[in-house]
Amino acid sequence: MARLNLVAANKLPQKEIKPRAAKAPRPVVVTPSNDDQKDHFITKNGLSYAGSHVIIDLWEAKGLDDREKIETALIDAVNEAGATLLHIHLHKFEDGGGISGVAVLAESHISVHTWPEKGFAAFDVFMCGNAEPRKALDVFKRAFEPGRVVVGEHKRGVV
Repeated sequence: MARLNLVAANKLPQKEIKPRAAKAPRPVVVTPSNDDQKDHFITKNGLSYAGSHVIIDLWEAKGLDDREKIETALIDAVNEAGATLLHIHLHKFEDGGGISGVAVLAESHISVHTWPEKGFAAFDVFMCGNAEPRKALDVFKRAFEPGRVVVGEHKRGVV
């Protein structure tokens, strides 16, 4: 296992970290959701899982350094997907850099990282329960007018 030799900002000496012995994996039993449980797992076509994680890459996209445009697109995506917005935090990097941020949802999150100089934006849309994360895709396409879009989807927490 590789060890990173990072220097602490306060210049205090670092304590040696000894690797722990690996523990054997233990099976975890998760029962499929039903109406009496509030776990928000999804059951479709006989498959139970925590949620869908949609990975969206936008290429040749516009407005990727516009904080207000990104915030509006995140809010619109949350609403379109039927999710519940709890908080948005965005950080704009200086000197023409991109924007990174997250919309924290009751159903999970949408994260964004942009590289305006490359015309590239990476969105991760993870939602559980009745939310529909794929509906965020059309919102992002309308907002950023990409020339090319790459989408992947992964079921998280398959039982």
